[in-house]
Amino acid sequence: MRGPIAPPQVPLSVSRADAFADLVYDSRDRLERRWPQLAEVEFLASEVPAFGPEEDAALAADAGGVPLGRLLPASDGHRDRVVIYRRPVEIRTKNRDERALLVHEVVVEQVAELLGLAPESVDPRYGQD
Repeated sequence: MRGPIAPPQVPLSVSRADAFADLVYDSRDRLERRWPQLAEVEFLASEVPAFGPEEDAALAADAGGVPLGRLLPASDGHRDRVVIYRRPVEIRTKNRDERALLVHEVVVEQVAELLGLAPESVDPRYGQD
């Protein structure tokens, strides 16, 4: 009889994309305790940036390479959205702990841009890890 290696509720069955999305949501949850208005913001995990060629070049130049995240202001019936890009983050990290730290830093930076604050104001521990 063949079947799954582990039941669905066991972490082995969590895909890399799902595990990454969980890191984004964990970071959002940490920040929402301090900034309740973030409940109105949509947080997303995406594989890679998907912009038009002009936007890609401008964002890459601003970020010094491929962007790790992006703030999409509310428009066309969508709420403000914070998008974190999985593949660029994974390439820059060696393990889950490093990935969690980098995801949180990128989320803090995007939230800081949204709120018009310094990242250190959004999360006092920003940059200390």
